[in-house]
Amino acid sequence: DDDSWWAPGALAGAADLLDRHPALVAVTARIVVEPAGTEDPIVEELRDSPVPGPGWLPGPALGSFLAAATVLRTDAFRRAGGFHPRLWLGGEEELLAADLAAAGWWLTYAEHLTIHHQPSTVRDATRRRRDGIRNTLWFTWLRRPVRPALRRTLHLARTVPRDTASLRAFAEAAAALPWVLRERRVLPPEVEGRFRLLEDSQRRSKARCYT
Repeated sequence: DDDSWWAPGALAGAADLLDRHPALVAVTARIVVEPAGTEDPIVEELRDSPVPGPGWLPGPALGSFLAAATVLRTDAFRRAGGFHPRLWLGGEEELLAADLAAAGWWLTYAEHLTIHHQPSTVRDATRRRRDGIRNTLWFTWLRRPVRPALRRTLHLARTVPRDTASLRAFAEAAAALPWVLRERRVLPPEVEGRFRLLEDSQRRSKARCYT
């Protein structure tokens, strides 16, 4: 991304992990927010990920990733279809991660690798929140079973601000129901289990909050 840069040696370190572990598809680095030099709140969630992983994995197993802070295996990325063209800025990483996991790949967090992120000061925060809510709903109904999808939808409905942006997000999500149902592919049970383990941390998350 144009607001992020990798620490010296971090990209090479991520590539080395991918070379050493053939079933590893994504390596996510520790994120440092500039100019303060503080750790991004999401890092704690990555570090303490509840997702179980195989013994060979070089770090905590992840259910998803942050594109700006992640090095991906390009052939797997292309075979999975890349990012969904309808999703942008929210949900697209989660959807791709789910499809990669369903194809047998693993994702990990690498504490020893660092990327710096200096967020733009001219972002449209309201639009980002609207798109984030809408895309989260789209991902949820594209891949999660009915009960977890309902649970996440109701949680969002209870917790997002009661304003025009939230109303538009839900309206846009509902209007897309025909293509969402057409493209819906429920995750295999073992992958769905990983996402289910992440529900509690997602509900408590300050980094993923839409308020």
